[in-house]
Amino acid sequence: MTNVRALVLERQHELKLRDIDLPQTVGPGEVRIKIHTVGICGSDVHYYTHGRIGPFVVEAPMVLGHEAAGTVVETGEGVEHLKVGDRVCMEPGIPDPNSRASRLGLYNIDPAVRFWATPPIHGVLTPYVVHPANYTFKLPDNVSFAEGAMVEPFAVGMQAAAKAKIAPGDTAVVIGAGPIGTMVAIAALAGGCARAVVADLAQPKLDIAGGYQGVIPVNVRDLAAEVKRLTDGWGADAVFECSGSSKAWETLLDLPRPGGVVVVVGLPVAPIAFDVATASTKEVRIETVFRYAHQYERAIALMASGRVDLKPLISATFPFEDSITAFDRAVEARPADVKLQIRLPD
Repeated sequence: MTNVRALVLERQHELKLRDIDLPQTVGPGEVRIKIHTVGICGSDVHYYTHGRIGPFVVEAPMVLGHEAAGTVVETGEGVEHLKVGDRVCMEPGIPDPNSRASRLGLYNIDPAVRFWATPPIHGVLTPYVVHPANYTFKLPDNVSFAEGAMVEPFAVGMQAAAKAKIAPGDTAVVIGAGPIGTMVAIAALAGGCARAVVADLAQPKLDIAGGYQGVIPVNVRDLAAEVKRLTDGWGADAVFECSGSSKAWETLLDLPRPGGVVVVVGLPVAPIAFDVATASTKEVRIETVFRYAHQYERAIALMASGRVDLKPLISATFPFEDSITAFDRAVEARPADVKLQIRLPD
């Protein structure tokens, strides 16, 4: 363990920039990475404001941050696909490779996964981290560090689009124009959707989402009527619920076409009522998303190709020393803010 500077969540509502002991020794199959950019995720903010997410409770000081990109500065024994100087982004969840879930290829739902900034695992808002090379991905020259730190949330969008089994020309509906909702829409379009109707109450967020070709921004109050109009009353092929609002479920099943799919991305804070009769008579398929698996390379390839540009979603970047200010702004949830990032010293 080495004493290093980090952004530490001491307990609910209390953040400090201070020194803390973190592992820095590089073992076989690992790399040491100099962190460049870290995005602030809604889960980071939730731990700050609530001290817990479901069963994950902050019971000891924890370093925040899991959306990151940086540069390899040291490689361990057996690492061949990465070298010192490579610009990389990192998948933050480390599963047990021998678990039943991992052997099925579903490593994201391995109960033993160790995920950055999920209690009690420390995150990466610190100058250097050590990480398995197999979960570290080289960035193409035309993908910046800031974009590299966006791969993690975009992977959620990729997972959602994959779960929907999109066919070319499909119509998608995305409820929620936050960072994940907008990236789900972008992934759905990249996956073959001809259009993605994005619904929210916050007009500034809709304006940002509407800047992407193929996105149709709609006030959520007008969503049902707009979907009916656009599809001649048939319904959307794929509906992505990204708001986490229980109210969205009151009319959600009115939106998909018969035989369509609903992909659940947002997590309501409490159990919801579910209209089984409507789901059954329409034979709506229900899919769920928990993080992602096998999406990083696909996400990076789309970004490198120029087909996906996530730069417009970066609202502001703060220096590391202003990390607490950055988190306090994230707590404000300004309507025009999509993704806030923190840049560490060079």
